[in-house]
Amino acid sequence: MNTKIGKLSSTAFTHLVLAGYTLLAMFPIVLIMINSVKSRDGIFDNPLAFPTSETFSLVGFHKVLAKSPFLHFFQNSLTVTIVSLVLILLFAAMAAWALSEYKFRGNRWLAVYLAFGIMVPIRLGTVSILKLAVALEPFHMGVNTLAILILVYVAQGLPLAVMILSEFMQQIPKELKEAARCDGVGEFKIFFQIILPLIRPAVATVAVFTMVPIWNDLWFPLILAPGEETQTVTLGVQQFIGQYVTDWNAVLASLSLAVLPVLIMYVFASRQLIRGITAGAVK
Repeated sequence: MNTKIGKLSSTAFTHLVLAGYTLLAMFPIVLIMINSVKSRDGIFDNPLAFPTSETFSLVGFHKVLAKSPFLHFFQNSLTVTIVSLVLILLFAAMAAWALSEYKFRGNRWLAVYLAFGIMVPIRLGTVSILKLAVALEPFHMGVNTLAILILVYVAQGLPLAVMILSEFMQQIPKELKEAARCDGVGEFKIFFQIILPLIRPAVATVAVFTMVPIWNDLWFPLILAPGEETQTVTLGVQQFIGQYVTDWNAVLASLSLAVLPVLIMYVFASRQLIRGITAGAVK
């Protein structure tokens, strides 16, 4: 009885901490959205105030949507993020299944190699990545293509995703997998119909924590895809920021639109995300 009460109190405390952290993290986003519908004078006079009839203005959204290719930048970011997420989750889940389920020579060394991928920032290899992108230009995967961004983000997200998913897969009872094999179920069916549904909270957790760095990244779009046809949202926003003059209405409006996919992703995956985060804390 005391154990059950302890588990419930630990779960409640964890949910309370996550809720408080969410409110704290949402404050800058709410502040950006409030100021995105205010005039320039309203932003600088009182940035914490809600818009009034005198300060309300949609001039920033008009500039972003009507006078700039923002929707094209948004589409580029959406394409790169979705394709990268699908490839990361698929390859990471398959690699995690192989590392956690099958014992083979080099298993431990491969896990150590993936751990190095977490500790060593991929930005240290920017020059080599740029040379690789130039070499891949005959295959339409070079500089100023979305494909090179997808390749880089997949390589960036795989190590952490593999480590997280492999830990969750090791917690699945062996009896469940052996029972499926005794019934004649193939390895692919076991993986896609049994394992993946059971680690859905872990997949949602990896998806959220992988999506945010990809969507908000400025470094690799600036280095590998600075062309107007391949610019992402984060890079496209920079056109409103000048050396001497910054169009704050347009900047705040574009940032408000850019944050929507992240919020939508979090809303749909929040329950699985909390389950994935608390799974290792409450047993």
